[in-house]
Formats: sequence, C-alpha cells, structure tokens
Amino acid sequence: MCRNIKMLFNFNPPATPEEARAAALQYVRKVSGFNKPSKANEAAFAAAVDEVAEASMRLLTSLETTAPPRNREEEAAKAHTRGLARFGA
Repeated sequence: MCRNIKMLFNFNPPATPEEARAAALQYVRKVSGFNKPSKANEAAFAAAVDEVAEASMRLLTSLETTAPPRNREEEAAKAHTRGLARFGA
C-alpha cells in the first residue's frame, strides 16, 4: 500500500471528504502508475479518483467501533517519532 495514504477511520473530528479525496488520489496514482495522467487519460483518472473517494466516504460513515476516537495530533506525533526512529534525525 502507498505509505502516503493515512488511516481515516475513528478520528475526532471525523475524516472530511477532502481527506478521503486525497487518499483516493494517492491510491489511483499508485494503481495506475501515473503521478499526473496524460491528456488522453485525464478523464478516466479523475473519474477513478471520484469513485474511490465516494466509496471511501461510504465506508467510513458505515463503519462502527466501540473504541474511543483517536486524536489527530497525538497520532501525528507518534508517526513523527516512528519516522525519526526509522530514518534518523
């Protein structure tokens, strides 16, 4: 999976459509192999991003959990610490 796609479920505040679209864009880029599609593939690329973003939001709104929502700042700090340990300062 693409490392740039962030987990979006069970955060307070909930994930926004913009966050789902950003994740969808990363996914479609990874699957297609295009960072920026050619003019001939632009429409198909954009349609795929829209469809994946819509499916992602449907999924996120239908999931249920009993776990308390995570804090975005705390999770970002944990990720930063993991990155420092992995790649150094």
